Amino acid sequence: METKKTLVLGASENPARYSNLAIHRLLSHGQPVVAIGSRKGKVASVEIGTEKEPFENIDTVTMYLNPARQRQYYDYILSLHPKRIIFNPGAENEELEELARENGILPLEACTLVLLNTGQF
Repeated sequence: METKKTLVLGASENPARYSNLAIHRLLSHGQPVVAIGSRKGKVASVEIGTEKEPFENIDTVTMYLNPARQRQYYDYILSLHPKRIIFNPGAENEELEELARENGILPLEACTLVLLNTGQF
């Protein structure tokens, strides 16, 4: 299986949050994961940072922030040059999807967990 380095944006240590579950599922599928959240923490082996780090070779950004909270990350996300952005339920954002398209990034309104479970990730 091809590995796709994934940035989980809106990561949380709270096990009830979908971003937390996504980190666990991505790891169990052998995908390399980096994470940014509003608070530092750790999920499994993944450190959650709070800074916009210049990660290399990001294939996928999976979004767990509501559209209002995403705005501060627009330039940052575009600077990473990911192949795609997955807008999980509740994170759909027409403005950022349009910016992504203009920059050659595939916007996907989907659920990371479903994509992993169905082998479409």
